[in-house]
Amino acid sequence: MKCPICGKPATEHYRPFCSRRCADVDLAHWLRGDYRIPAEPAEDKQGEE
Repeated sequence: MKCPICGKPATEHYRPFCSRRCADVDLAHWLRGDYRIPAEPAEDKQGEE
């Protein structure tokens, strides 16, 4: 298995990453909101009730 950040072989301790650095880079992507699914805004349901 290759590290999804840098492509080096993954290590058992940080799987699926190769190092703590790559794991931290991935965490930073999540915290910044880089990994998200684009979607349309939800409609306001107050008028339907």
